[in-house]
Amino acid sequence: MVGPVLSPILLILVPLSAAFLIVLLSSVLKQHGPVLAFLALAAEVVMAISIYPAAAAAPIEVVIAGVRAPVGINLIADPLSMLMVLVVVISALLVSLYSFSYIRDEQKSRYSALFLLLVTGAVGMLLTGDIFNLFVFFEILCISSYILVAYHRGGLGLEASIKYLILGSVGSLFILISIGMIYGALGTLNMAHIGANIDLLPEGTRLAAAAFFLVGLGVEAAVFPLNSWLPDAHASAPSSISAVLSGFVIEVALIVMIRVAGSVFQITQVFPVLMVVGVITLLIGEFAANRQPTLKRMLAYSSIGQIGLILFALSVGTPDASSGALLQVINHAAAKSVLFLVAGYYIMRTGSGRIEDYAGLGRKMPVASFLFVLAFLSLIGVPPLLGFFSKFSIITSALSAGTVPSLFMAGLVLVGTVVEVVYFIRVMQVLYSSRQQSVSIESGIPAGALVSILLFSLAFAAGAAILTPLTQAAGSAAAVLF
Repeated sequence: MVGPVLSPILLILVPLSAAFLIVLLSSVLKQHGPVLAFLALAAEVVMAISIYPAAAAAPIEVVIAGVRAPVGINLIADPLSMLMVLVVVISALLVSLYSFSYIRDEQKSRYSALFLLLVTGAVGMLLTGDIFNLFVFFEILCISSYILVAYHRGGLGLEASIKYLILGSVGSLFILISIGMIYGALGTLNMAHIGANIDLLPEGTRLAAAAFFLVGLGVEAAVFPLNSWLPDAHASAPSSISAVLSGFVIEVALIVMIRVAGSVFQITQVFPVLMVVGVITLLIGEFAANRQPTLKRMLAYSSIGQIGLILFALSVGTPDASSGALLQVINHAAAKSVLFLVAGYYIMRTGSGRIEDYAGLGRKMPVASFLFVLAFLSLIGVPPLLGFFSKFSIITSALSAGTVPSLFMAGLVLVGTVVEVVYFIRVMQVLYSSRQQSVSIESGIPAGALVSILLFSLAFAAGAAILTPLTQAAGSAAAVLF
């Protein structure tokens, strides 16, 4: 029998403690805060890898202060939460490596502390076993995200951050209202106890509480029509922050949203509605991406499209579709991180965010541009990249449902893929244009940042080679969702 190597609570305590240590010792650490953040995230990865086999074998419960639920606070590490924790901490570690050369100002320590708090919030949302602490970790994630979006302190960044703050605050208020309704009716905040007693709630109260909770999480998940903050936030934030917002923040919110709907409120009857919302989100995201003149806004709308695809797959409600959705989460986290991280240096080297100003960069920055193309191909679903297998699983699962709505919506998903191909070709034509930008020969990407991008690329480039273990992990995680 597999036993836990370490307590899952360390996955929250380590980044949280490191963040406060960076702040407290800022006068001593000065520019070395990123090193401490990197070491903390490396420890996170090691711990998550150590804990995962035990959590996959049987859920691990951590009882805080020895007081059991429903009075006390507990954490639950299971196949789903730990798979997503691995996505979060590995992505964060690689983005932290990238940030060594990308973040160059005197506020590196502040950036590192906020980055660790964002990771703490994401990991806490995945592991917590009660809805109030879910709200607390949600707030930690959101507040650190608001500040990091405005990190450059420019007018556009502040405007985007304020828009994000307003919408996020409305989402937080909705979640808090839902928590109040549930606690007032059931007298418990523990997710398992709420799920076991949810039938005691009047149907109207249950649906209203669920609606408030799902809408609140839907803002952070960038689900239509709650996603207007995301394009501006991505366009204004440092590319490293764009990578994590797109790579795991919106996915964590979406996975938690679906899990709460299925396991806590047990309202799977709303899944057909969520399926439609997912397809609408996908189409709006992809068609809007096709119209963008700037690269980061195009990638932001593409992320909206991808979150719509994942929501659609999760809402099909079958193990195969959910497994495909989780594979797509992994693919999107890796591929979109590569796209944003490379875009960061495109912008830095040319001084422009416009796609038309990147003419010839494919030849000037050959390695980075090759990985950029590879990431786009994986998002589209070209074999043998990981994106092909995840999209194939989603489409076939939807088709196997055999209903007219599922067949129609699967067709619309393919339409979204065609639109992806159109704007991908447009970007490639510019990157490999014979017209050359006057970019100096030193215009490559620093070694550390390039290593980060390369390691992200391995996650989707070796699609066929790592498909079996990934599919097994996704299948085990999908079984926990419902």
